[in-house]
Amino acid sequence: MRVLTGIQPSGALHIGNYFGAIKQMIDLQEKDGVALKNNTLDAAINFLSLGIDHTKVTFWAQSDVKEVLELYWILSGYTPMGLLERAHSYKDKVAKGIAANHSLFSYPVLMAADILLYDSEVIPVGKDQIQHVEITRDIAIKFNNDFGEIFKVPEFKVDENVATVPGLDGAKMSKSYGNTIDIFCTEKELKKATSRIVTDSTPMEEPKDFSTCNVFALAKLFLENDEVEALKARYQKGGEGYGHFKAYLNGLIWDYFAPAREKRAYYVDHKDEVFAILDEGASKARKIASEKMCIIRDLAGIYR
Repeated sequence: MRVLTGIQPSGALHIGNYFGAIKQMIDLQEKDGVALKNNTLDAAINFLSLGIDHTKVTFWAQSDVKEVLELYWILSGYTPMGLLERAHSYKDKVAKGIAANHSLFSYPVLMAADILLYDSEVIPVGKDQIQHVEITRDIAIKFNNDFGEIFKVPEFKVDENVATVPGLDGAKMSKSYGNTIDIFCTEKELKKATSRIVTDSTPMEEPKDFSTCNVFALAKLFLENDEVEALKARYQKGGEGYGHFKAYLNGLIWDYFAPAREKRAYYVDHKDEVFAILDEGASKARKIASEKMCIIRDLAGIYR
């Protein structure tokens, strides 16, 4: 079974990226080419630091496989406008002030090309990306109806325990909303971020509702079942303020990612190794993509 996922190189990785689903996406708003290159390399370093093992998976940068853009264009001819107009992610981003443009509007088609080019069967996503996989399925079925079983029709996979990771304000954690906690921030930056998490005004001595608390929702991501129950008991007992729980969360985050910070320091000092890993992955990915595109070009009537 072939499983595919990716990451948006929009800056520092945050906890929503890590626990939700590693999703591939380019930064549609990034205008600075130098910054985009740096962010792409930084994202690769971060993923290797967090545990991606290039000896077990194919790990590459999307831009190193140009066939994806060719398939993106071909699939655009099999994508009804209404399908894209119904995309929740596009409407949500525009509503929050992100500039509407073609790349943002047609991003689900690029995502479809990335998935279908490699005959991917299972796509790990966050809850907000389910619709994009459904759009991919629709495009694949429409293409297959014309040409036969060319594309595998993928299924999405969501971890229901972390389907949506809340940000500092309780909304979905997203770089676009400015409500993230960066994985590789400094201790001072982490403390500042956790102190900004929105909570209610329940007095310190009173019991607190863990089920509606953003601090609890984040903390439980790092805890085993018995630890979650112990934290619930602390909420229900009262006598502790939200500042205590924020400090507890701060410690959880800092300790959890300590090994990754050590590995990241190594890769930052050995970028040549990162480029070699990406080159190796791109070579493997291009072989699969090239073979698939030979079939698709012939079907689409592309000369050569």
